[in-house]
Amino acid sequence: MKVKLLCLSVLISLTLSACVDDGEDGANGNNGMDGVDGAQGPQGETGAPAPTSLSPKLIGRFTADLSDPAGAAEIVQYHSPSQRVFAINSAASDPSVEIIDIADLTSDSDASSADNLTSTPFILPASIDIGGVTRVLDGANSIAIHDDLLAVAMQADSQAENGVVVFYDISDTTPSLINAVEVGNLPDMVGFTPDGSKVLVANEGEPNDDYSNDPEGSVAVIAVTQGVPADTATLITFSQFNGQQTELAARGIRFSNPVGSTVAQDLEPEYITASNDIAFVSLQENNALAKIDLSDNSVTLHPLGSKDWGEYLIDVSNRDGVSFNRYPGLYGLYMPDTIASFTWKGATFVVSANEGDAREYISDADSEAQCLARGDFIFDDGECIYLDEVRVDDVNFDPSASFAINYDSDVLGRLKVTTTEGDTDNDGVFESLYAFGARSFSIWDANGLQVYDSGDDFGRISASIHGSAFNNNDDENEGDSRSDDKGAEPEALALGNINNRTYAFIGLERMGSILAYDISNPYQVRFIDYFYHRDLTEGLSGTDIQGDLAPEGMVFVSADQSPTGQALLVVGNEVSGSVSIWQFKPE
Repeated sequence: MKVKLLCLSVLISLTLSACVDDGEDGANGNNGMDGVDGAQGPQGETGAPAPTSLSPKLIGRFTADLSDPAGAAEIVQYHSPSQRVFAINSAASDPSVEIIDIADLTSDSDASSADNLTSTPFILPASIDIGGVTRVLDGANSIAIHDDLLAVAMQADSQAENGVVVFYDISDTTPSLINAVEVGNLPDMVGFTPDGSKVLVANEGEPNDDYSNDPEGSVAVIAVTQGVPADTATLITFSQFNGQQTELAARGIRFSNPVGSTVAQDLEPEYITASNDIAFVSLQENNALAKIDLSDNSVTLHPLGSKDWGEYLIDVSNRDGVSFNRYPGLYGLYMPDTIASFTWKGATFVVSANEGDAREYISDADSEAQCLARGDFIFDDGECIYLDEVRVDDVNFDPSASFAINYDSDVLGRLKVTTTEGDTDNDGVFESLYAFGARSFSIWDANGLQVYDSGDDFGRISASIHGSAFNNNDDENEGDSRSDDKGAEPEALALGNINNRTYAFIGLERMGSILAYDISNPYQVRFIDYFYHRDLTEGLSGTDIQGDLAPEGMVFVSADQSPTGQALLVVGNEVSGSVSIWQFKPE
């Protein structure tokens, strides 16, 4: 027994010793043969091709029965439960909202040759009581709908007084009044946050015609609880920036009112787009966006900069037909009107229609001396005028400036530019030129940085399609007539989702046409389609022009909310006083 135990201990000892002191690894063996391939799996289904066209079709149209229809259809909204379109009518003797039932429209409807829709006008109040005080009103500027709540932004009859937002329940055939809320001066646009918990109002606060009174611009926030709007609004002003004009101008915020106005007076909110947490406000004349954190109503300002027309083609004269060139030293201020927003990869992006806008005031000064005493006003042909735009031919510019090479007074000399930018050293001599608007649409990130611009698409596409009739005005057919101004003037804008793709629709105010772009990826934008409904016969003007003129407001209707089962675009056309409904079938 002792011998066996001894042997076992020796064996254990040797084994442990081997674990502690291994020898070197041997060489790797050769790889084995590959196994036999498995059977091929079934062929996957072919994915649907990306649409290259939306095949727009005009399936519905309503025109107000007026001898002068201008203003009879501006801002439009859609109430999906009742399948009704609501449109502001500012041309009627009694300002109203036209209520248009589109429930009977089908995908086969056709309005290309005749109107097929009618309206029931809903008369808006001429005055309203708020807190025991009667407010006299002067028509509506904007409407918005969320669920069964209709908000109508109405300006005061007196330019110096604040406006109101009037709320209606539209669950029944006839809207019923809920309440009215005082907001800021000249409420120009109203909209809901996506969840309907807040109503946001852009109070433009425009000066009167002779600039004797200039109210402050502001944004009003009205809380909505379980479908009931609050009785009072929170007013967000820009007074915190007063005294900072020099610093803000150095950052690129544009100030163009006469000397003496404050920052809060100069900033004029034009349009709002919002998530539930953040609102973006276009400050058109200031070439900027305001960003508002709705959790604490804090405001930041973001200048938008300018487009270099030395890199893109532009027609700058109304005397040369279709004639595009590049002009180094010429820039375009974006100055957006309508803006909208969407998300991509969880981030918010803002889309802007870059229209441009100049300021003009006419004083009632009786003499040249009285006029010149107003500082920035000039006395011209018996009128005392303040105007921040001028033709290039009337600008005192540096002959060595890049834009002055091969200068022609009938070409670049015709273009209207601003007097507030371009004179870098303030010596009265312009080294560069800045035009109003960018003749494009842009996409910006939440920091105010541009991620896309359509460049010279609008001008080139419309010139290719219409030839010498491009850049027409909205009330006369005389081709090339707007090339010296702001081109076709992109103004209306709507975003919508079709077959899981996000599209931007941009309405050209002067041409009456609409462009569609796929912006699903804001860094890979694609032009999709161009469509219009307008007679461009040369020489026609006014009501002799048939079709839809001056798209002012647009709203997208998704396929699941549409009476036809296809996506729709509802357009309010200001000059023709018509509401047009386009249907899209992706191809």
